[in-house]
Amino acid sequence: MALTHREKPDWLKIKLPKGTNYTQVKSLVQKYHLHTICTSGKCPNMGECWAAGTATLMILGDICTRSCKFCATQTGKPLPPDENEPSNVAESIRLMGLKHAVLTSVDRDDLPDKGAGHWEKTIREIKRVNPEITIEVLIPDFDGKPELILQVVDAKPDIISHNLETVRRLTSLVRSRAKYDVSLGVLQTIAQAGVTPKSGIMLGLGETRTEVLETMDDLIAAGCEILTIGQYLQPTKMTLPVEEYVHPDVFDEYRKIGLEKGFRFVESAPLVRSSYHAEKHVK
Repeated sequence: MALTHREKPDWLKIKLPKGTNYTQVKSLVQKYHLHTICTSGKCPNMGECWAAGTATLMILGDICTRSCKFCATQTGKPLPPDENEPSNVAESIRLMGLKHAVLTSVDRDDLPDKGAGHWEKTIREIKRVNPEITIEVLIPDFDGKPELILQVVDAKPDIISHNLETVRRLTSLVRSRAKYDVSLGVLQTIAQAGVTPKSGIMLGLGETRTEVLETMDDLIAAGCEILTIGQYLQPTKMTLPVEEYVHPDVFDEYRKIGLEKGFRFVESAPLVRSSYHAEKHVK
């Protein structure tokens, strides 16, 4: 891939966050030192999501056992899971007054159950402390093992998301250890268990239009109901360079095509991220 620097176009300019709910959540996050992916990941939609009463929290530490070429998360040997984390996360959500919570995590290939048990405990505790909340979880692939995926299913989140990230041809370049068909199998397991499956891909990594449409077809065949499509933005000099800044009109075309193909929701725009408008996707 080319290593030349590409200037960001005007459509990638971020609007400043505002609003009463946003200000309230921001003050609570700062006061109680709460950890959200919204802030650590510098999400461009943080203001809009916080204003809607939605935030994304990460569990199982911040060190990943994988080294995907699109991600800036630290790679190495993680610390053991924090036994108090389920209750701490549940309390953080209560303090923030969230209506909808999104959970994600690093990959934990170092654990016998890949972290599935910790996921289950955290979801159950969140629901115990915040009985009215709706929950979306963005899970790793758990090496595609159905029994581990079903541990998360059994905790009864409203939506289970697992990102395909890119098209089949680019998967081995973009992702570490993860496999395209394994990820499709994860989504199929979720769908067959009766929970709403969701996935996301990034554009601008060198994929073709034909490949994007084929990926949509693969996701539909796996039972995926919700799709997010956003622009890949290079987080560090060590990650993959941007091959193309895709025009907003192309994203809008993919949104329309996705809905025609049968997705229930398609969020497709340059600044869309996995949890964008997550609160609107709950049945």
